[in-house]
Amino acid sequence: MSKPNLVVISEEEDEYTTTVEEYVLSYLKSLHALEEAIEPYKEQKKELRKEYIDNDWLTREDLWAAVKAYRIYKAAASMDDLNDMFTLIEKKFGPAS
Repeated sequence: MSKPNLVVISEEEDEYTTTVEEYVLSYLKSLHALEEAIEPYKEQKKELRKEYIDNDWLTREDLWAAVKAYRIYKAAASMDDLNDMFTLIEKKFGPAS
């Protein structure tokens, strides 16, 4: 019967692993707390969208376009760059149906 190959891990590696594990657990706990805190706002966002659609103030397409435009605006994206990319996509894939 052969003896199992045992490897001794140095204290340095063990401390590093423990530290990484501690940071991972700390990060996940913080992430979980943030996600829990955000959840009510997600529901409010859905209710807001539903209210505008139910009252026929805006269509889903109107809301979609407004949100996309707002995100582009917030990112301070160049409309010229966006148009160039759109043109490139149209040339490659044809006009959207």
